[in-house]
Amino acid sequence: MKTYRRKIREKIIQALHTLELRETDLETAADWLITPEIAQDPKAVNFFRDLLQCIIDHKEEIDDYISRHTFNWEMNRIAIIDKNILRMALAELLYFEDIPPKVSINEAIEIAKKFNSTDKSSKFVNGILDAVFNDLKGTGKIKKCGRGLIDSSRAAKLKPGETSGS
Repeated sequence: MKTYRRKIREKIIQALHTLELRETDLETAADWLITPEIAQDPKAVNFFRDLLQCIIDHKEEIDDYISRHTFNWEMNRIAIIDKNILRMALAELLYFEDIPPKVSINEAIEIAKKFNSTDKSSKFVNGILDAVFNDLKGTGKIKKCGRGLIDSSRAAKLKPGETSGS
């Protein structure tokens, strides 16, 4: 499924864009984006639906993080595509424990380069995500698990014989 994740993320941006510009329901905005290639892989379809639903369910909280880190910018002044890329990456950072933060941030930057809503989209997305990530990390709101995802400072605090899952 990893080969599909970039495509899935791009499709999520398209679905969010549709929802932003048209009065439609989530199913109508999203279902046409599941290509036959993606539809063959149930894990890919689940990732698409889960991430998209997560963004919708937590939009207010995610937008609050964006607002706090976009100094001198009102949310309605941020390009729709950039805003949706930020929403997607922040949903992954906050709610998808198995996705490393660097992956979420790098994917968002690459997608911003591809969709290129402005000349500075990728730098803008990178700056905001970096600031939000540092804030989330500092307040302990990033909870990642799995191989390669254990925070070294957290691992250092473990007692001998204790695992991060304890």
